[in-house]
Amino acid sequence: MANGWAPDGAVQDQIDDTVADAVLRAREMMPRGDGSIECEDCGDDIPERRRRALPGTRTCVACQNIRDASIRTAGINRRGSKDSQLR
Repeated sequence: MANGWAPDGAVQDQIDDTVADAVLRAREMMPRGDGSIECEDCGDDIPERRRRALPGTRTCVACQNIRDASIRTAGINRRGSKDSQLR
């Protein structure tokens, strides 16, 4: 059932777009290229199991956790209400 001018299925389309954007963002953050034996940030050795599990990695787990914590995401407002657009 459509709301106002929205076509049928508009809410599901918004959900699908949000999930697709999250998947693309996660893929962009995956390491690429040659990996490293030593962490770029602290210089400690990167365990072989991590290097095998995540080819192309250049940071140890502790430093990667710090990098991940500092990432800020700016989402797209897909809500159609006027109130959400005014914030």
